[in-house]
Amino acid sequence: MTVDAKYWTEAKASGGGRNGIAGLVNGQLTVTMTSPKELGGSGLGHNPEELFAVGYAACYLGAMRFAAGSEKLGTVPDTATVNAHVGIGPRSDGGFGIKVKLVVSLPGLDRAVAEKIVERGHFICPYSNATRGNIEVETQLL
Repeated sequence: MTVDAKYWTEAKASGGGRNGIAGLVNGQLTVTMTSPKELGGSGLGHNPEELFAVGYAACYLGAMRFAAGSEKLGTVPDTATVNAHVGIGPRSDGGFGIKVKLVVSLPGLDRAVAEKIVERGHFICPYSNATRGNIEVETQLL
């Protein structure tokens, strides 16, 4: 598989990684990073899992909108939401891993249409494609 990248961004982390500073090289976003309390940190900043959750939620909602429009499945309502739950913990074979649960709300849509949009969004979303086969990703349609 090849990707014809139309856009690139660049971020830089410094300090202690999970306990340092991370941000976009263009200066438009800077985040103080700290490990969550559950992993022994102070929890007073942000962590990679939070940033991943924010990105995945936004990307997946956009992918569902794209799928609905390009595949003529209907219109995703303005009130649609995606909540991305991202968990981190030790892997059974060593190291750490993440898992994701995407909770989707598509109010006002017929359930069968909404299910198709969720399915196609998961196929189109770059985050879903990057994680497919690597981590557990569950989708739930409310």
